[in-house]
Amino acid sequence: MNKDTKSAKTKRKVTNIIVHVVLSILAVIWLFPIFWVILTSFRGEKGSYISTFFPRSYTLGNYIALFTDTNILNFPKMFMNTLIIAIFSCIISSFFILSVAYCMSRLRFKMRKPFMNIAMILGLFPGFMSMVAVYYILKNLGLSEGSMIRIALILVYSAGSGTGFYVSKGFFDTIPKALDEAAIIDGATKWQVFTKVTIPLSKPTIVYTVLTSFIAPWVDFIFAKVICRANADQYTVSVGLWRMLEKEYIDTWYTRFTAGAVLISIPIAALFMFMQKYYAEGMSGSVKG
Repeated sequence: MNKDTKSAKTKRKVTNIIVHVVLSILAVIWLFPIFWVILTSFRGEKGSYISTFFPRSYTLGNYIALFTDTNILNFPKMFMNTLIIAIFSCIISSFFILSVAYCMSRLRFKMRKPFMNIAMILGLFPGFMSMVAVYYILKNLGLSEGSMIRIALILVYSAGSGTGFYVSKGFFDTIPKALDEAAIIDGATKWQVFTKVTIPLSKPTIVYTVLTSFIAPWVDFIFAKVICRANADQYTVSVGLWRMLEKEYIDTWYTRFTAGAVLISIPIAALFMFMQKYYAEGMSGSVKG
């Protein structure tokens, strides 16, 4: 038994070492591009082609230039455009997704299952397949020019978000229906059950919904490029960063592009850091009423 125990312990140690080595290698591979982008954002030399991995000189000028050199590409304006669009899209999308998910989980009505099947099938197709039709609809509504482009993008990102209810519905299904019934017996309406019982118990899925609803418009390029077109004052950061790599700008703006890539990761990281504590929230958060 002692020999078997020692042999099992040795095997477990060897397995753990191999697993940790493999995970360490994968971590290095995953972090390497991020490290390179951050390093390049501080590079003093211009242009996209250099012969050394490490910069010859370091500077904060790339970050400063993003906010001061706004004659050609106005990064602060792009950043604010994207932030406004992402915030409003996130709020609307999160409300739609959670509301639809709750209805699909708790309510029983005619055409419920066909609707769920249709939503699942539609989710198999990428959204950009409809971008031409969406653009002409927005154009006919007068939402494709000037400041109305922001409203157009908010509508594009949030209008159909309710069909992405499956993850939240799966979470709501795990919450005992007895809690709903107890609240209804106490005189609560369906809305009160949703807001005071279900939502406080659903913080993990709310965090997931908010993060995905914010990230989608924040990083989207295809719809933003199609709808913004030549309206430079309405560009989002994804379109702006793409413009920085065009032939006429790349020599001057390449290192600024990497600085911009670092900056646009900050809101997502900040949102996740703020909301991650809610992952651990459990049953103690509900208020029956």
